[in-house]
Amino acid sequence: MAANPVIQTDNLTKVYKTGKEAVVALKDLNLSVQPGEIFGFLGPNGAGKTTTIRLLLDLIRPTRGRANIFGQDANLNSVALHQRIGFLPGELSLWKHLTGKQVVNYVASVRGDDGRMVKHANELAEQLDLDFSKKVRAYSSGNRRKLGLVVSMMHKPDLLILDEPTGGLDPLLQQTFNQMMRDARAAGRTVFLSSHVLGEVQAICDRVGILRNGELKAVERVDDLTHTNFQWITLRFRDAIAPEVVAQVPGVTEVTAENHSLKVRLSGDFDPLLRAVEGHYIVGVQTKEPTLEEIFLAFYGNNGAQKS
Repeated sequence: MAANPVIQTDNLTKVYKTGKEAVVALKDLNLSVQPGEIFGFLGPNGAGKTTTIRLLLDLIRPTRGRANIFGQDANLNSVALHQRIGFLPGELSLWKHLTGKQVVNYVASVRGDDGRMVKHANELAEQLDLDFSKKVRAYSSGNRRKLGLVVSMMHKPDLLILDEPTGGLDPLLQQTFNQMMRDARAAGRTVFLSSHVLGEVQAICDRVGILRNGELKAVERVDDLTHTNFQWITLRFRDAIAPEVVAQVPGVTEVTAENHSLKVRLSGDFDPLLRAVEGHYIVGVQTKEPTLEEIFLAFYGNNGAQKS
């Protein structure tokens, strides 16, 4: 028998009314997140990701539809559900006059800690290289993010809801964060992670949902979504070169020329492209993975319908 979803939404909708106008922030969201998975909630800024999270946490109420967490109504049972949830907001506001240690102790006392939460918080801080002795006002944005992660994880919640969690973290600590999420999954916990950065979710997520203009356009496994097999290649030459030189190369679908450079969209192997420019002096080569929006368009097209 399949396990019940940790998160289940049914036609979840939020409409904001400003005067005579109505702004649809989220429309008819139908989504299931399974136990023990890391689910990435993807979309550009303003797509409705944070609105969804606020609805799940009962910070705002839906215009229509409903959300269930652990099989319970997210609105009617929010107080009890919050005991099982760890939340990191996108815009984190902490007590600036307190030290990191004082923040942890206060949150632990509110949660009724018997000592295990603070112990785990110290372990998390060590993983994140966070100095608890400093006051919040002295923390960099990255260190405030680390403290937010510690507070959200210190009680070992069954569900982690993280809104843009790695903003301000350097690349090395992003790797640490990724491992922490894998460890949470290995322990049977569920992670719901919103992001607009494809690389962040590619590394750790099992499935992703793509939100665009308040509507869920797709839910896919990460491997399926990112199997678009194209990249951007920029070739810099010593002398000017006409784009027609590479326009007919197999796998090249777009070419732009600027300042002795050719930027091409390439699917498939490099070799035909390099053979086409043989005899031209190449100063440098740069490769770039497609953006989330480009992958979305390649996979689903402009109207959001999956390509055949």
